[in-house]
Amino acid sequence: MSRNMLNGAQVIVDYLIQEKVPQVFGLCGHGNIQLIDALYERSSDIKTISVHHESVAGFMADVYYRVSGRPTATFTSCGPGSANLPISLANAYLDSVPFMAITGNVPTSQFNRGAFQEMYRHYQADFPSTVRSICKKVFQPTRGEMVPLAVRQAWKTMITGRPGPVVVDVPFDVFMEPAAEEAPKAIEWNANISSRCGADPEGVVKAVDMLLAAERPVMLVGQGVRYGGAAEELRRLAERLQIPVAASASGLGALDVNHPLALGLVARAGHYQANHATRQADVLLALGVRFDDRTSSSWIPGYSFTIPPTRLIHVDIDPEEIGRNYPVALGLMADVRTFLRQVHAELDRRDSLGKKEDARKKWLAQIDGYRKEWDKFVAPGFSDDSTPINPQRAAVEIDKALPEDTILVSDIGVHHNWLLGFCKPKRPDSLIGSMGFGPMGFGVAGVMGAKFAAPDRPCVSVCGDGAFFMHANVLGTAVEYNLPVVWVVWNNYAYASIRGLQRGYLGGRELATDFKHPETGERYNPDFAAMARSCGVEGVRVDRAGDIGEAIRKGIAANKPYLIDVDIAADVNPAGAGVWELPGLGQSKASIGTRFQPG
Repeated sequence: MSRNMLNGAQVIVDYLIQEKVPQVFGLCGHGNIQLIDALYERSSDIKTISVHHESVAGFMADVYYRVSGRPTATFTSCGPGSANLPISLANAYLDSVPFMAITGNVPTSQFNRGAFQEMYRHYQADFPSTVRSICKKVFQPTRGEMVPLAVRQAWKTMITGRPGPVVVDVPFDVFMEPAAEEAPKAIEWNANISSRCGADPEGVVKAVDMLLAAERPVMLVGQGVRYGGAAEELRRLAERLQIPVAASASGLGALDVNHPLALGLVARAGHYQANHATRQADVLLALGVRFDDRTSSSWIPGYSFTIPPTRLIHVDIDPEEIGRNYPVALGLMADVRTFLRQVHAELDRRDSLGKKEDARKKWLAQIDGYRKEWDKFVAPGFSDDSTPINPQRAAVEIDKALPEDTILVSDIGVHHNWLLGFCKPKRPDSLIGSMGFGPMGFGVAGVMGAKFAAPDRPCVSVCGDGAFFMHANVLGTAVEYNLPVVWVVWNNYAYASIRGLQRGYLGGRELATDFKHPETGERYNPDFAAMARSCGVEGVRVDRAGDIGEAIRKGIAANKPYLIDVDIAADVNPAGAGVWELPGLGQSKASIGTRFQPG
């Protein structure tokens, strides 16, 4: 190879450095050792973080973006190495989170020969078919000279439009082949592209007209507001027109939950004031939200929404989401921050906005009554001192103990619903969870990605015992890289959310959902605190609700990896004003309020 030529691996690494990627997360294998060697050459410019399971790398890259707003990359090897990545790829894809997955493959000279770890039965070196449905696009350069084009196009695909992960699948020899005298100049190819498109100007005027004419308007916000950087514009609009703001699980925190206009969560387990307001709204402005079944109470009218007669204005960067589950009175493809700025500009041209503020007082007073009903309904759980710990009490104690700048990363499980219901996120990155694909391990691993993104902020994971046991390898990674993260293991000795379904829908016929000792029949789990200590991580056990806060404060103050094993009751499910249906098995019942029937 000419000394003036970069090989494929060097081109990829150089391009990542140009895009200001500070570190890559991954795991070694024979298929990517040349890429690792290229990272070694540039180790002063980009860090390499080695993990103990490939899905952990993907979850870390995912949450790194959610906190920092900057995409990063992962590296995995051929065969099982990259086959461990699709869970985290799918999670990022459904939650619109970009990262570049660089996967190794067998040498091109061995394509279709069944080389070690080649996926060849239907098509040669066919890892791309494995992941096509769970990423925005797969690129597979088969010659060194194809790498520069592939890497720059992959980066652009990843960050433009609706963001999402991409895969660059590179055969072993292509990492080594001469590729270019220099990598593409990222600043020329991608730095000047904006996908923050505005809405149709006539549509903006119509949207403002509808909002001003509404008697019971509500805004519903999703992840597009949080990660689209639109929180400030949202707050200004809410205050300017005195419109209350409800949030999907993915949108919670876009507006400080303590704000007077914040309604909280609308969902199957949503707050009464949120669900009861959105289902009565005459105009609903939905911003960057996809109306999934949990948010929408399985699309059964009268629980989360009543569309129609509610007139829906749906704004989203992805037109495929508009009109997917509800008919729209007005659908606008736009970046939500740009749209909100357009709305403010249009309002600047309008007169007599003060009259609309007065007209909102009756609607807001009505909602305040719903809020008081909800507060009274949930009050008993805040002071329950029972053992195992009441999960509502646990969620509240966790929330109270966290400093205001904490990043709380929730895993998947029944605890996530409790956190959504009773934590009070103040900013878009206060509470991070997964609501699309829902893989266990997201929060267990993702909290380390949060710490890389925000090293000066406390980073805490609340994760179920099932998910933590699946991904306990993270303890080693936290020690190896001196990551002062705190894991709060929500230990209820069961896959409790699924056991709850068996109890609610299957007459209590429980199987394969709880953990018991084979001899005594008593609850069984490993001693997670002892497990942590064996890895060099401080580990403590908490059995009383009143001790949770102090344990968390000590964990954060320790400034080193820390695990808190908390004994949580598993027999109580989160209450809410919505429902959820499992077709063929029936639907749950609202815990507060009744189905709304429009007059």
